[in-house]
Amino acid sequence: MPRFAKEPEYRHGSIARTGILLINLGTPDAATPAAVRRYLRQFLSDPRVVEIPRLIWLIILNLFVLTTRPAKSAAKYALIWTREGSPLLMWSIKQAKLLKGLLGERAARYGAPAPAVALGMRYGNPSIASAMDELKAAGCDRILVMPMYPQYAASTTASAYDAVFAHMACYRNAPELRLVKSWHDYPGYITALAARIRKSWEENGRGEHLVMSFHGLPRYTLDQGDPYYCHCQKTARLLAAALQLEESEYTVAFQSRFGRTRWLEPYTSVALTQLARGGVKTVDVFCPGFVADCLETLEEIAMEGKQTFLAAGGKTLNHIPCLNDNSGWISALADFVAIQLTNWPTTGQTGEPPLEAAKIANLRAQKLGAKQ
Repeated sequence: MPRFAKEPEYRHGSIARTGILLINLGTPDAATPAAVRRYLRQFLSDPRVVEIPRLIWLIILNLFVLTTRPAKSAAKYALIWTREGSPLLMWSIKQAKLLKGLLGERAARYGAPAPAVALGMRYGNPSIASAMDELKAAGCDRILVMPMYPQYAASTTASAYDAVFAHMACYRNAPELRLVKSWHDYPGYITALAARIRKSWEENGRGEHLVMSFHGLPRYTLDQGDPYYCHCQKTARLLAAALQLEESEYTVAFQSRFGRTRWLEPYTSVALTQLARGGVKTVDVFCPGFVADCLETLEEIAMEGKQTFLAAGGKTLNHIPCLNDNSGWISALADFVAIQLTNWPTTGQTGEPPLEAAKIANLRAQKLGAKQ
């Protein structure tokens, strides 16, 4: 077996094309125990996700977790599955298509080549490897790696980098990379979040209290230097300021606990219970760290969270949808991508315009015996 993947034919003097690699967490291929088991095996085998000693964890994973959890998780996925499949994949595909279209429109105004856009999931399909191959086949020799995680965490963003670097080893002619680390305080993102909440308030009324629920991580990640908790707090603070909220009007909490270890606090389920027992009857819950609705928002918050709040004495829990395909969000995303691509050179060392430089380079290559 050859070490390197087959490369697209090299074209002398071609204009450098840019690819945008959007990365999200992933999803099972179907809401079935078998599909969920495959997904969980890949997800929970990632040493960035579970950091306990490897041998011990693999025994626990294969003898206990993968024998019991897939059926339970599949039942939850079935509750949110759509005709188009997984909500996360559906929204992610739409985001990629809309971003590609908007970037293409903007490029056309200036007669510039449009960036290619591909979607890769860290776990499941489409894979990061397939997305990178798609960009390579489109002639991209430079790729902006854009994890769709606003707040950096080693278990998400760094894990996505791991997958990108691992597949880079398969290329003989490796593309140039730029990596986006985090965008938790990007003004366009904060503005889009605030607009999403205001829209919900206009359509459904405003609850007495707003809960900003972020995905949780084990507490030791904060103690060991992961900035995720701090990024979440800054996002929440900026969002509260954009909405002109007082500290007493919102709560920052963390969901999706797994296992017995201590996780980031306060826990969303506990916060909802305390609010209800404290006399709050109507609450809005929004998940700023998720740019697309998924199991964690549609089932864990809109269904389980609602049951928790009502059981504790609350009356109404309104789950505010994620950014999904909101036009303001897609525009903000395109603006952010444009910022990340700033000053990535497209001209040759002699400074000729890209097309002219490409023609000159091609002619020189042909004089040296190249076919094209």
